[in-house]
Amino acid sequence: LFERVAEVPFDSDRKRMTTVHRVGGDAGEMPAQLQQALSCLAQTPPEYIAFTKGAVESLLDISCRVWAQDHPEPMDEAWRERIRVASDELAQQGMRVMGVCVRPLDSAQDKAEDDLIFIGMFGIIDPPRPEVRDAVARCRAAGIRPLMITGDHPLTAAYIARDLGIDDKGRVCTGAQLQTLDDAALDAMVQDVSVYARVAPQQKLRIVDALQRGQQIVAMTGDGVNDAPALKQADIGVAMGITGTDVAKEAADTVLLDDNFATVVNAVEEGRTIFANIRKFVTYTLTSNAGEVWVMLLAPFLGMPLPLLPLQILWVNLVTDGLPGLALAVEPGERNVMQRPPVPPGVGVLNRRIATDILWIGLLMGVVSLATGYLAWQPGSTGPASWQTMLFTVLTFSQMGNVLALRSSSDSLWQIGVFSNRPLIAAVALTFVLQLAVIYVPALQRIFYTVPLTAAELLVCLAVSSVVLCAVELRKYIDRRRHA
Repeated sequence: LFERVAEVPFDSDRKRMTTVHRVGGDAGEMPAQLQQALSCLAQTPPEYIAFTKGAVESLLDISCRVWAQDHPEPMDEAWRERIRVASDELAQQGMRVMGVCVRPLDSAQDKAEDDLIFIGMFGIIDPPRPEVRDAVARCRAAGIRPLMITGDHPLTAAYIARDLGIDDKGRVCTGAQLQTLDDAALDAMVQDVSVYARVAPQQKLRIVDALQRGQQIVAMTGDGVNDAPALKQADIGVAMGITGTDVAKEAADTVLLDDNFATVVNAVEEGRTIFANIRKFVTYTLTSNAGEVWVMLLAPFLGMPLPLLPLQILWVNLVTDGLPGLALAVEPGERNVMQRPPVPPGVGVLNRRIATDILWIGLLMGVVSLATGYLAWQPGSTGPASWQTMLFTVLTFSQMGNVLALRSSSDSLWQIGVFSNRPLIAAVALTFVLQLAVIYVPALQRIFYTVPLTAAELLVCLAVSSVVLCAVELRKYIDRRRHA
């Protein structure tokens, strides 16, 4: 009955769209109520009819009549206020309100969006996914400030923002208000206001620019062609993979395959975990190497011969920095990784805390290893001796204790679970077995110049090497008590 013959597409400035249809079919095919409605629209049955839908306030600007009961009436100020109140009531319930207008046309070329008849409105509930509320809370705990920039009604935006925990102050800035602000006023506003409604595409770009001028790192999500400039300008542009346009995907840095905001938060958590693991790996590697340096540096001052042979040093680096170091890189995220403040841009992997750890843990590792060898050393002995094997063993086992303690920067090994990183436990166990093989397998003894240790000597090595593990755990315990 109503073949579409023309269309005026949606535009973010107009906030509406219109379709033009040819009125066809026999009178007998048309429902009686529809025939009566068409006869009320015009004195003669129209050949074409235009339907317009969009934001209520946009339609009120171009409507001259309103459909009341079964006929159109002139649109006066009383009717406009009544419609606005009804629209606001729906918007306050979190609904997206859409108005509908109609206009009879003599031809398809007539101006469709002029002197319309407002026939009603309807509210659409588009509830956020259940996981979004939790994702917003995780963002706020992580020091990430979520903002809402939408084309919806301000009341709808305020309701959704309050429901999700984005903003509880009820402050909403509209596109019309943004239009009146200069850059300085906008820079001040974006530091406090988190919800923006009825925003035009160019205003999204202005908001991103203002946040960046305030030294903020901005991640922008979007799906439409009009979002492309803001996605391009943002430090991290995130496009929707399902509903997103090709233009938005090309402008973005990242594309979400599930169009889920919670995925963005999960990606932030994974990124923080990776960065933390890089720091753990660097700390472990440098502290272990520092321990070897201290051993080689301090031994001559004690009058000792060469404490470690070159091949032994290579072995320590191979078995301790190899598999355990790689396994440390897949350590699961710590429980409080999303409660830590973001790392400022430009901050490197090394910081004061890591530098301090390298110094004192490396020194402790070198001292306990060297002390073990020194106490077992017999001046004047030549060839492979037990003191050198004990020093060699304590240094290796101390590094295993070090890697276990460094799995978390705050929690103890027992809090995170000894077996929560099974590859690391397997790497530590393999290193332990390989070190025992170097000590007790005759062929390896000749290669590495080691001697078999007695049960008592091996127990001493195990006890002394645990000092590093205990010391790092004690430091973490003191830090936890200090920040409790």
